[in-house]
Amino acid sequence: MTPQAARARVRKMSDAARKSPPIKDTRPKSYALGGTAVAVARLAPGLHVVATPIGNLGDITLRALEALAGADVIACEDTRITHKLLERYAIATPLTPYHEHNAAKARSVLLRRLAEGEAIALVSDAGTPLISDPGYKLVRAARDAGHAVTALPGASAVLTALALAGLPTDRFLFAGFLPPKETARRARIAELARVPATLVLFESGPRLGASLADLAAGLGTGREAALCRELTKLHEEIRRGDLAGLAETYAHQTPRGEIVLVIAPPGEAQAVSAAETETLLRQALARVSLKDAVGEVADATGLPRREVYQQALALADAGKKAKHAAPR
Repeated sequence: MTPQAARARVRKMSDAARKSPPIKDTRPKSYALGGTAVAVARLAPGLHVVATPIGNLGDITLRALEALAGADVIACEDTRITHKLLERYAIATPLTPYHEHNAAKARSVLLRRLAEGEAIALVSDAGTPLISDPGYKLVRAARDAGHAVTALPGASAVLTALALAGLPTDRFLFAGFLPPKETARRARIAELARVPATLVLFESGPRLGASLADLAAGLGTGREAALCRELTKLHEEIRRGDLAGLAETYAHQTPRGEIVLVIAPPGEAQAVSAAETETLLRQALARVSLKDAVGEVADATGLPRREVYQQALALADAGKKAKHAAPR
């Protein structure tokens, strides 16, 4: 056989391999519970969003175990972390990384595998996927491509912290992580200041002290809060107090582990009188421009900007008339 014919044959075999359907894993699938192997059926094709424990590995659901064992592949943030869970329950499903650093590239691969009829389980390092991770883009792309998407509910650090904080739960806002840089963090806190709901935030130990100090300054030192650390783990800790007290406690210490902050909603704002608004406006106008003064007072009082603007204009006009009427 000539070299040209050999190369042509290799190309033909490669093309045939690419066009042929993938070989399915036909080995029995199972997981172990209490030392007993439990056989499971192959998971239905599609994307399965699976919640995993946030700390205690015993918090996994039976449905999640069936899905993880029955999937063709498990897409996870950190294969080392997910491997510990699989090892605990003797699950042999292969892992593939899917995280914020490789999401764009990995997503196209996962979508191709879905198109080939595979069953993919999506997990995060802990808790419910899509909460503070790039999973939502994969879910959206899978749905847009017509693939089935199923959610298997379970553990969530947000809900666990809310259950333990002893703060109102009828209305809450999950705001993820605050920005790491001071200016952006303070701007974000200002946006959250008037949200009429309990706030839930994630934070890391090294940034906790600075974040609590800015939260106390931006939301009010007396605002009640709960710091929830290492939820469901051996060294779980729930520390309650006001933001000023928590900020003082963690000003010079760096706690380890995962941290969730739960902050009470703002108290009912007291009505601001016209006289108080006028006093604030006069003080602001003595320092900054009319536009900046209006913004400053509107933010401080909660009054509509248009209303504050009209009052500021009236004060400015009165000031001009008084200046012209003064004897020279």
